[in-house]
Amino acid sequence: MEKKRILFISQEIVPYLPESEIATIGRHLPQGIQERGKEIRTFMPRYGCVNERRNQLHEVIRLSGMNLIINDTDHPLIIKVASIQAARMQVYFIDNEDYFQRKAVLTDSEGKYFEDNDERAMFFARGVLETVIKLRWAPDLIHCNGWLASLVPLYIKKYYKKDPLFANSKVVYSVYDDEFSSKFDPNLVQKLAMEDGISAEDVNHLNDPSYLAFSKTAIDYSDGIIKGSEAINSDLESYCKDSEKMFLDYQPKESYIDGFNAFYDQVIG
Repeated sequence: MEKKRILFISQEIVPYLPESEIATIGRHLPQGIQERGKEIRTFMPRYGCVNERRNQLHEVIRLSGMNLIINDTDHPLIIKVASIQAARMQVYFIDNEDYFQRKAVLTDSEGKYFEDNDERAMFFARGVLETVIKLRWAPDLIHCNGWLASLVPLYIKKYYKKDPLFANSKVVYSVYDDEFSSKFDPNLVQKLAMEDGISAEDVNHLNDPSYLAFSKTAIDYSDGIIKGSEAINSDLESYCKDSEKMFLDYQPKESYIDGFNAFYDQVIG
């Protein structure tokens, strides 16, 4: 029997970024799933604060060199890779000078969210999926961790719906306690509606471009939802349950990998 393939798309991964709930899961979950007999690929953004020399990142020339059009502007896609030896796993990094060279993750030195975080999320989602197409690696399930990956379910179900590589891919989204109050660019709906297969109606939550709107859009286009933190926004928790999607409640730290693994099998069917 062929191994099931799981694609992990994470906003943060230890040791490339400091420990956080998402970064720790981003590091240990793929390893645990691989050890349980599944094939994995893992992606994160190459933020400017990721130390390339210390972490031995190098560019994958055969995967780089594509341009992605975001908001009517061409942005070169650079792919880098590094290995976590202890876990026997590789991490692919999505890089671009306009979006990911600054020495910060999602906020500036004063804690303000970057005004182009919406476009960074678009570029990250498209960059991962275009790279997976180049790798010719068809995932059975795509697990998105962190709001920066929240547009992936929309892209899979709309923009890439005719791509045979993703024809059978299921999408799972983890909702974390990572809420923030900043709003995104009010033109976000128009930017997304420029993409093939996406209409303004498909992203109507984003007329009020907030954290909640991003999360609800992810939930709408996912096949399964995981409550990633012990406590999440109560409105979002109700939205998850009312959606009637497959739902996995919060899993304790000691046993979450087995819980997620069983949930993947259930979603894949």
